[in-house]
Amino acid sequence: MLIPLVLSLTVHEFAHAWSARLLGDDTAERMGRFSLNPLVHIDLFGTLLLPLLGIPFGWAKPVPVDPSRFRRDVSMRTGWMLTAAAGPLSNLVLAALSAIAFGLTWRLAPGFLPANPGLEFFLKIMMVANVGLALFNLLPVPPLDGSRVLEGLLPQRLLGPWQRVLALGPLLLIAVIFFGSKLISGPTHYVIGLLERLILGVAMIGA
Repeated sequence: MLIPLVLSLTVHEFAHAWSARLLGDDTAERMGRFSLNPLVHIDLFGTLLLPLLGIPFGWAKPVPVDPSRFRRDVSMRTGWMLTAAAGPLSNLVLAALSAIAFGLTWRLAPGFLPANPGLEFFLKIMMVANVGLALFNLLPVPPLDGSRVLEGLLPQRLLGPWQRVLALGPLLLIAVIFFGSKLISGPTHYVIGLLERLILGVAMIGA
């Protein structure tokens, strides 16, 4: 599980850096973090130790973002929201690409995956891990990406109460670490079901 998780976290952090760069902030690029090289994103504990211990959960070093460097036509709230959303979105794209690769292989070489169970396991883990990462990070709890997305969508009159919620961030994060898997289990199964339908659809193209 280590390789799929490292790849997924690397793409996740690169997506943050890439979206920030598009919005005018080159902070990650100047700090050498605008890269798909896993070595620049690996967190010793969150990226390596937890997966090696068999814990299906992890994180990478957060990409630095300076909202004051966004283009003038992009507000800080909108920039933060778009930059934050890019990470989970990249994981959903990876999950979909893995499903398409699974379906195409099944279609073009039906016996290949059964004969190569390592590749079959890799593609399945890429789907499940990326869906899990995307949905977990979309939970509206700081410092997860979902909190930035929610903040960008809230009307101005609710920003005051939201700041009081942010003050409880550490406690909420602890609760999410313990109960987050239960919160996203239903949505995860739903999205995995959609991906299974995608696999079947790709595999049956032209049949």
